[in-house]
Amino acid sequence: MLTRRRAAQFLATAATGLALSATHVSESWAADTVFKVAVDCSLTGADSESAVRVRNGVTMAIEEANDANAIPGIKLELVTYDDGTPTAGQYDPAQAATNARKMVSDRDVMAAVGPQMSGAGKAMAPILSQGGLAIITPASTNPDITNPKFAEQYRPAGKPIYFRTVTTDAYQGPNMANFFADKLKVKNVYVLDDSGAYGVGIADTFQKQAEAKGIKILGRDRLDPKAADYTTILTKIKSLNPEALYYGGVGQAGVKLAKQSYDIIPNVIKGGGDGMYGPAMLTAVGFPAAAGWYATIASPHLVGDTKAQAFVDHYMGRFHSPPDDYTITAYDATLVIIDSIRRVAASGKKVTRDAVRDAIQTAKVNTIQGVV
Repeated sequence: MLTRRRAAQFLATAATGLALSATHVSESWAADTVFKVAVDCSLTGADSESAVRVRNGVTMAIEEANDANAIPGIKLELVTYDDGTPTAGQYDPAQAATNARKMVSDRDVMAAVGPQMSGAGKAMAPILSQGGLAIITPASTNPDITNPKFAEQYRPAGKPIYFRTVTTDAYQGPNMANFFADKLKVKNVYVLDDSGAYGVGIADTFQKQAEAKGIKILGRDRLDPKAADYTTILTKIKSLNPEALYYGGVGQAGVKLAKQSYDIIPNVIKGGGDGMYGPAMLTAVGFPAAAGWYATIASPHLVGDTKAQAFVDHYMGRFHSPPDDYTITAYDATLVIIDSIRRVAASGKKVTRDAVRDAIQTAKVNTIQGVV
């Protein structure tokens, strides 16, 4: 896992920092040397708006590096993979696994950014491990993937290949439970999840901490993300007269839950993880149904911070829409990859996946978040 020290100074455009040190790179590279950076996100389905922002963050970092000649003699090419499918209506683990195999089979891909979703990450990690391809996720938060206890399952080839520029649900879920108990004084709650790796995991960690804080769990149910109607379960929840509702899951079920819970239990406190933080809460749910939801996010909240203003302005000029916090974590993840390729090239070593992976693990890069 990548860690952050947010006290570090922010470089208005971190690619500039890369360019300043580019003179140390070996000039032996041919002018047409191209290395690929892959990005995997859920461009099809309920989380597509967030996915576009993730991809845009990666795009912008690569464009800046190429324009600044950050790695002399080397150009970076972005290759985009979509792990969402119309059938799933969101991320599809089978498609994510297919994408991982395609990345591994393309020997010009030196590293990757993604995925958004933990279910995709669990499908991809073993394949990427066998292919020796490092990936930095800007958004997937299930802790199992990077837990040494599950190393045999998720990194069978040995070396860590799955890195993060966000924290995990080991923090997201419990901290919402703490907020419910300490700030909102919630005494009881009903818990829902969407059956996905992320949703189940974050709901588990929320429930465990809620119980430890003395909050009574009135019940727990699992939503079918493809179902259109949750009124039966919401009516059951209403009959229990809960103070609060907690939902672990992503947007496909979350959007419908937000709309329908407003109709049936409008005055109940509602909270969730970052699956309830994305732009779909505004565009697909809208007001008043979206109002009043509490959500945790796994990144620092920087889009409104003066430290990120130069980035936000540049992004708005490039894409004509606002970024979100996971745009920044995707951009920062890409800066780490760019810097890692640069350092390998500067050392005179051959740029290989394994060398780039090692460089990622020892990275100290000035980013919007601080030093990664």
